[in-house]
Amino acid sequence: MPNALAYLMLLLWPLVSLVLFRRLPLERAILWCILAGYMVLPPVAEFDLPLVPDMDKFTIPSIMAFVLCVGLMRKKVPLLPRHPLARLLTILFAFAVIPTVMTNGDPVIFEVLADADPIVFIIDMLPGLRWRDLGSVMINQVIILMPFLLARRYLSSPEGQRELLLAFCIAGLAYSIPSLIEIRFSPQINTTIYGFFQHDFSQTMRQGGFRPIVFMPHSLWLALFMLSALLATTALARAAQAKRRLNFALASTYLFVVLVLCKSFASLAYGLSFVPLVALASPRWQIRVAMALAALAITYPMLRNLGLIPTEAILAQAEAISAERAQSLGYRFDNEAMMLDRAAEKPWFGWGGWGRNLVRELETGAILSIPDGHWILVFGTLGWLGYLAEMGLLSLSIFLLGIEIHRRGAKDISPYATPIALILAATMVDMMLNDTLVPMTWLCVGSVLGYAERLRYPGLFEKPRALFEGRQVLMPQSLSLKPPRHI
Repeated sequence: MPNALAYLMLLLWPLVSLVLFRRLPLERAILWCILAGYMVLPPVAEFDLPLVPDMDKFTIPSIMAFVLCVGLMRKKVPLLPRHPLARLLTILFAFAVIPTVMTNGDPVIFEVLADADPIVFIIDMLPGLRWRDLGSVMINQVIILMPFLLARRYLSSPEGQRELLLAFCIAGLAYSIPSLIEIRFSPQINTTIYGFFQHDFSQTMRQGGFRPIVFMPHSLWLALFMLSALLATTALARAAQAKRRLNFALASTYLFVVLVLCKSFASLAYGLSFVPLVALASPRWQIRVAMALAALAITYPMLRNLGLIPTEAILAQAEAISAERAQSLGYRFDNEAMMLDRAAEKPWFGWGGWGRNLVRELETGAILSIPDGHWILVFGTLGWLGYLAEMGLLSLSIFLLGIEIHRRGAKDISPYATPIALILAATMVDMMLNDTLVPMTWLCVGSVLGYAERLRYPGLFEKPRALFEGRQVLMPQSLSLKPPRHI
């Protein structure tokens, strides 16, 4: 169980956020309120309040950044994008939960088979969804969108995008220190400070050593975080000049070494593929790769249902690299197959919450499936409607940027836009294997979408000009400062 310090940190974060917004420029305050909360607040610990979503390390920073930006700084944050399809997907993301709640009012009941031996019940039923659950679920969807809305408005200019990449760079360098400590001495920082270990300790042991986890939900989350920092630093090195380019290049080399030591095969593969792309390829090629990966991520459930994903060939390739990795990947594929069968029973609107989307033992309710990928969680919980709303919003930002690059040419494009799109694309691919969608991902989505909208709709976020700016105003003679003529 988390100790008192864990809950105290959650309670103090609104005060920390207030200090950030008082001391830093708006863009940096938004970034560090959300990013620092993700880095240092305790995982798992949460406040379970009635009728509202759980307050944890993801929701509290997002809420505080939005509330302080609007309430304290008096800044406007548009609630809907300008692009029609992006607007539709945003509305659908918030309201797609309504049919899910309406079609899942019946409880899921587990019964002992006739003439069977006595069974000790783990759980006897899963409750149905009620109208009061609708408010909590919709509020949660809105909270998820808050970083997206903030980034679309304030982190979508070239200057804001540079701040975003610089924050990733600084955060990665800072987090590398506790990560290296855990690689050397075993993952104990969260246990020492917050009094508990957040996951299965055996999953931090790889290749005769340890994988760091620090305050992340899992070691894979930390490896993906380091990948984002590496790509951001590489992009900054390419855009910098003279001595600053050398500094960023050295930082990028250091972060690559840390990524290798994180012992995550998937994140390392992304790094080996994307770092040369960010460092050497043109924006056109960067956005083409990002669009291809986004298309793969959004169509993955359809490909799995149709049997077009060559799972056996993938497992064979993984076996040639590492038997341990092949076993883990095969376990994921088996669980995906079970949960796809479960989701097929309610394909359009899903099963809703309370773990109703999981495969369970018929008599006791014991969980048989352990979902890993984010896509299967969303697909089973919200069905096709919720899945397409979320993944469509994630991928649309990349496609809109690709359209604008095709129309304008690379010379008119910010050097920071396509690296952010690649960070987003890498996360979307990783979401096929892990539940790694976090508020920082939504910051990338908002930044890319907002920049694409700036290109499509010039002057979108500029202040309107004064009514008489640039005009000669004729004043009546009675208001003139010149003395009147003598009659």
